[in-house]
Amino acid sequence: EIPRGTRAKMEAAIKEPSNPILQDTKKGKLRYYGIDPVFNYGFFPQTWEDPNITHEDAGCVGDGDPVDVVEIGEKVLASGTVTTVKPLGVLCMIDDGEADWKVIAIDSNDPKAAQLNDIEDVEKVMPGKIAEVREWFRTYKTHEGKGLNNFGLNEEAMNREYTLRVVQTCHDDWAKLRMGITSQGDFQF
Repeated sequence: EIPRGTRAKMEAAIKEPSNPILQDTKKGKLRYYGIDPVFNYGFFPQTWEDPNITHEDAGCVGDGDPVDVVEIGEKVLASGTVTTVKPLGVLCMIDDGEADWKVIAIDSNDPKAAQLNDIEDVEKVMPGKIAEVREWFRTYKTHEGKGLNNFGLNEEAMNREYTLRVVQTCHDDWAKLRMGITSQGDFQF
């Protein structure tokens, strides 16, 4: 959705048929981040953070969006790029009382991908990167005059095994949504 270093706030438009990637608007105006993202920002298709179910560990419901992916590799990826990533860990940002999972991943073709297999490898190979990502998410809304974002799970980036369970759960929730087992609300296919 959003290439590293660009400020246009692009999103999968879940209220639009086929969910195109569009620039977000507020009160009819295009939205921009106040600071440059320090990562490529995208999402996993066919996932959905169910706003009807309280996540046991997070203590709150999902935000009703696909699972976000923070790609930390060296290449800037263009908006709309589809790429294979290696999930390494996940942060649970709490946004307006809802769980908003942020999967930390690396492009499978990145030169550092072979060295990164789990979240603890990120700190060894890219010291400070996890904190940089967390702080970007904590502060990015302050440029709009809003407060700091909070994080669940003691602000820890959880390991790969935990991350894969989150992604699988959100894929299963998407499948239930797609099959009509769960009310789709505003979500369009």
